[in-house]
Amino acid sequence: MTKAVEKPATAEKLAAAMRDAAAAGQAVFPVGGGKAMGMGDPPQRAGIELHTTGLDRVLEHSQGDMVVSVEAGVTLEALQAELERAGQFLPLDPHGSPGHTIGGLLASGWTGPLRFRFGSPRDYLIGIRVALPDGKLASAGGRVVKNVSGYDLMKLHLGALGTMGVIVAASFKVFPKPMADVSVGIECESATEAWAAATAALALPMPPAALEVTSSHMIIARFFGSPDATQRTVSDLGWKKKDSAVWTEHARRSPAGWARIAVPRAETLSTAQKLDGTWWASPGTGIVNWEIAGGADEVRSARAATEAVGGSLVIMAGPEELRREVGAWGTPPATLPVMRRLRDAFDPQRVINPGRFVV
Repeated sequence: MTKAVEKPATAEKLAAAMRDAAAAGQAVFPVGGGKAMGMGDPPQRAGIELHTTGLDRVLEHSQGDMVVSVEAGVTLEALQAELERAGQFLPLDPHGSPGHTIGGLLASGWTGPLRFRFGSPRDYLIGIRVALPDGKLASAGGRVVKNVSGYDLMKLHLGALGTMGVIVAASFKVFPKPMADVSVGIECESATEAWAAATAALALPMPPAALEVTSSHMIIARFFGSPDATQRTVSDLGWKKKDSAVWTEHARRSPAGWARIAVPRAETLSTAQKLDGTWWASPGTGIVNWEIAGGADEVRSARAATEAVGGSLVIMAGPEELRREVGAWGTPPATLPVMRRLRDAFDPQRVINPGRFVV
């Protein structure tokens, strides 16, 4: 539905483009790496694509303070390469890699298996800067870890698909690269057996940093720590060692249609077993990623089963017809009126991504 593409080279130019679009009654569709273009409900009207890839600078990296500030168009791979030179990293490993931008990851809320150990970006994001539809630039948080002044407005923008402002820069607390990073795996006869093995691994004195179970009953686990402790743990576990590239391949998963299911951890196995087709799950976080091979009825059935146990099913990618028929987000939460008021405060004309989120 978009009519034009703009690629501003600075945050100020991006904000000005938003102001001009709003004044002309046009919608704005922010685009980072383009990985989440199939996420959310279909747009309600045409407009311009505003690409952030021109904002690709690392603004500041303080190795001693373990913080980094970057523009939103920096790719995750470029940021990791910068941090690796200092023996540091950002614990983000989203599916659909490579090519994600930092701003896109924050706006879409995509995470990966390392969420089990490190949480989501909301746990290590310390500052953010956004462009608003009126052309102004607004900041929240800062470039230091101990920043407790004012309202924590950063979290409003995480997973909001840019609907309250286009992210142009962000600052993070970063982490030292582990002394040892070892991956192991095992193939089981059934999902029940795989889940029992995964549960045992999660209960270890040194649990894995990431652990995934697949619909083919395979488990892969990743352990961080000192060389001695890591070696002892994987030896006791007795699983077969895997090349570290197994996680790179796992992160490349990006089906044409897939959904993220989030349920209470105790319901993860039963939820996954009710799904038809291919899935991969993180038992430690209660997240199941499901490849949508069927149509609307299959999605409705899976969503009903998920919501019955207090979970949610969000379509991460899929045809516009499917998202229009079943809805990308599922049953609206009780907090939807509050979400609408917040959006109206930041974007009263619904300039940014109209129709995709908080309709």
